[in-house]
Parts: sequence; structure tokens; C-alpha cells
Amino acid sequence: MTKTAPVMINGFDPAKLASLPERERRLIERRQALLGPSYRLFYEEPVHPVRGEGVWLYDAEDNAYLDVYNNVPSVGHCHPHVAQAVAKQALVLNTHTRYLDENILNYAERLLATFPEEITRVMFTCTGSEAVDLALRVARHYTGGTGIIITENAYHGVTAAAVEISPSLGPNVPLGQHVFTVPAPDPANANGRDVGEVLAEEVEKAIAFMMRHGIRPAAFIADSIFSTDGIFPDPAGFLQKTVDVMHAHGALYIADEVQPGFGRTGTHMWGFERHGIVPDIAVMGKPMGNGIPIAAAVMKAEVQDRFGRDIRYFNTFGANHVSIAAASAVLDVIRDEKLMENAAATGHHMLEGMKRLQQQFACVGEARGAGLFLGLEFVKNRESREPDGALALAVVNGLRRKRILISASSPYGHVLKIRPPLPFKREHADIFLESLAAVLTELA
Repeated sequence: MTKTAPVMINGFDPAKLASLPERERRLIERRQALLGPSYRLFYEEPVHPVRGEGVWLYDAEDNAYLDVYNNVPSVGHCHPHVAQAVAKQALVLNTHTRYLDENILNYAERLLATFPEEITRVMFTCTGSEAVDLALRVARHYTGGTGIIITENAYHGVTAAAVEISPSLGPNVPLGQHVFTVPAPDPANANGRDVGEVLAEEVEKAIAFMMRHGIRPAAFIADSIFSTDGIFPDPAGFLQKTVDVMHAHGALYIADEVQPGFGRTGTHMWGFERHGIVPDIAVMGKPMGNGIPIAAAVMKAEVQDRFGRDIRYFNTFGANHVSIAAASAVLDVIRDEKLMENAAATGHHMLEGMKRLQQQFACVGEARGAGLFLGLEFVKNRESREPDGALALAVVNGLRRKRILISASSPYGHVLKIRPPLPFKREHADIFLESLAAVLTELA
């Protein structure tokens, strides 16, 4: 039986290859021949950047593209302080964690100091997917359970274990047999009830279902912004009841901070802190090193101790000297350039601007967000909130033609996913808002 090709939001359609300029067409043909069909490109007209600086990417003709999407270069593309730290360390030493070294310990202390005092251990990996994979292993070993609860359109990574808890990858990537989904915490679907209570009830139902089938719960994992479900940050605090449910059943709460972490939400360093909760495990990914491969899982000591006593863990080049240098430089930049404060101020300005667009255009549904992680919903009907993914895709590609880079989220692809590098300032926000208004006017 032949499976249909999985649909990727804002993916380039290879059937339209002939419509592209010769240079891009030849590059794509080489990609297809060398990398195979799994690799996807963004946009109807793929972007070919050759250099980056701050919140800008540049093509071979030196045209500037405003980056309103990429969270991995968290402190900006090619930040000189990070680049210099990497280059300096690469000339000195770069090896693994099975030799003694002070740099990894110094960084571990700095990183853990940004977390609640209950979290005192860190385990390093190279990618966020590996960190998620490790967190699942630790949770299952600690609890003795195997059941994992996720939201219906979650994404948590690309390892064998992580794809099993990533339904957003599509129907050709089956969920694990002990993986159970709950609806995303969309206040519009709570029928006026407290969204935290509704989510906790759904989690309780999932636990009852799995236990009825002889499956013991191990963990609930979510990113606190629910980025692939459609971006649902509010009301702040609604996750506490879900934490309580998991703990009542001897299971853990895992916070996936790959996207909302490192000050992105503006008011706190970590997304889970907006909700006043302390996870048992938190994971982070490549924004930690501004794109240099480094990631980690941090956790409570009692959770890690049992795993550490029973299982030898190593990740050959997780937290190598060069990656640690990059990660340490990222913390410097977030502090010295006050990027968390900038995320709060610029994010508020963007959210207010999007709410004005909501008054101007009937196709704009809800605008929502926290700091520099925002979502703008497109609907066919405001009362029914019927999603309009086709319009959102047209907006994404209309903005790309104006050299504004953005993408979309939700199961229907109807929510603009806005998460630029953290140095994104008010003047950049205004460029984005003006371009967005122009595209909406053109489409109308």
C-alpha cells in the first residue's frame, strides 16, 4: 500500500520546480538527488541565504530578509561574541566529558542558577531531540511507568522515541503504543470554564484509560507555549492543575523548553515559570548555543539519582568544549544586552499592533502571545472561528515576497508562528506589522 506524501505547513511543492529561476532549480535538483525526498524546503519560492547578521538574512544579491521565525539563533544570527568564543575555544581544546574539565562545571552552575532551586542536576546532549529522548528514559526509569501524555498536535523531536510523541509530524509517523493525546488548552474550546481545569480533567481521563489497559503513567510532556498546537500561552498559571494530577499518580511533568526557553516569553527565563510551576525535568535545545549543537535535560536530584545509579550515561560530544563556550557566551549576551527585557517590550508592541489589525481585517481571529512568541489566527468566520489555513499560507508567502520570513502553526496551519531572534526590536516589529497589513490588503 502506497502512503501519501506527508503535508508540511508552508512546504515547497516540488511539482512547481520548473517555475523557479535556473540557479534555484539546479540547487533543488541537487538536494533531491543527494539528500532524498525527506528534506523539505519552506515557501513557494525557497529562500537562499548566504549570510546572516542579527535579525537579518541576506541572499547572494545582498537582499535583506527580516527573520521573524528562527528561534535557534536565539541571540541573533552570527552574534560576534558567540562566534569569537567558539573560534577561541576551537583553537585550544575540544573533547568529551569523560575527562576532567572546569568549563562544563562552570557552565552547569550558571545554567542551573537560572532554574528554581529544586532543579539541581543537568545532563548534556547535542540536540533537543536527544534531550527529550533522555528525559523520557529518565522518567520511565524513575516511575516504573511507560505511559506518556502529550497534546494532540505536539512536536518534540526526531529521534525514534521523540517522533512517537510528535503527532504534528503527520499520519505516516505513528505514535507509540503507550502514548496518549489530550486536546490542546485552547480557551475558546473550554466553554467558559477554567482552561487549566479542563486540561487537567483531560489528563486525568487519559491516565484512567491507560491504567484500565494495564499501563502505568510515566510523564506528561509539553512546551508551555503549545507552539505547534496553535500557540496558547494564557492564562498564565493554568498548568499547575496538570502538574498536580501527574504527581498524584506518581508520574512526572516534563517541560519542553526548546522553543519557549532562554527568556523568549519576556517575563521569565523559562516558559514554565510563567505558570508558577516547577517541572520534574526540563529539556532545552540548540537555542542554548545559538545554533551550535548543544542541548540538555535538567532535573530534580531525586529523579536523576535513581537513573544515575543504575544506568551509565554518556554522550560523546554532548557538552564538548566548543559547544560549552558557545552556550556560555549565549548567557552572557542574554544578560548583557537585556534580551529578556527586550522580548517583553517588543512582544507587547507586536501584540498591540496585531490587535489593531484584528479590528481592520475580518479574516484576523485572535492575536495572542507572550514576549517574542506570538500567534495570529486567520479564520473564515470570527463567530465560529473556522480556521483558514489557505489564507495563512497565502500570507506567509506574501510576506516572503516582501522578504519577511515567517511560518505557520496549528493542525490546520491557520496561525502565524512568530518567534524571531531575541534582539528583534520595535523598529523590526514595525516593518513586520506594516508588511503584514500590506499583504492582507492585497489579498483582500
